[in-house]
Amino acid sequence: MPAVLFDMDGVVIDSERYWPELESERLFPEVVPGQDVDPEEVMGMNYREIYDYLAENYEVAVDRDRHVELFDELAREIYGERASLMDGFDDLLSDLQARGIAVGLVTSSPPAWIDVVLERFGLTGRFDAVVSAENVPSGKPEPDVYRRALQELDAEPDVAVAVEDSTTGANAANAAGIRCLGYAGVHDGIDPEVVDAVVSGPERLRTALFEQFE
Repeated sequence: MPAVLFDMDGVVIDSERYWPELESERLFPEVVPGQDVDPEEVMGMNYREIYDYLAENYEVAVDRDRHVELFDELAREIYGERASLMDGFDDLLSDLQARGIAVGLVTSSPPAWIDVVLERFGLTGRFDAVVSAENVPSGKPEPDVYRRALQELDAEPDVAVAVEDSTTGANAANAAGIRCLGYAGVHDGIDPEVVDAVVSGPERLRTALFEQFE
């Protein structure tokens, strides 16, 4: 079965418009005070793996539990209040499925955050598979989330396309043997060398996706 696998943050919703700012203003000052961390260093990672990354590369000032608590506070604000759904996404989802193309959501966000997004935007039950990095041994850039999604959809990697906005996510798709479109709808933080093409905005994404299955 052919499949399209969407990343959530920065693709389905524009949450990556807000994460870097809030991380810089409210997360990093407490977790790694006085140290200059570029939010792009951790873009696409699971929030628990971000702590491991910071602990390995910087001097952390809080334990893992406090880090998770801070992330949860930011997530409730971003997903519950700030983020918006991609223009035309509901129609894109319906049109893909009408053509016999399975649609999966493959994200580093934990299930609780995913549920907020699905409920808020009326997407509960709309995806053929939903896979969180917390459902697999390792998150992006490892391929585990994508391999799990392929398994749940009964799809082979050579008939699947991933849509990612970060180099971390694209590397995960590549490692699973899946073609990847880079999406620059919210920012341009993806390395064009690791994707098949970079598309800007919902309409160009729609066109590029359907061209993949012609």
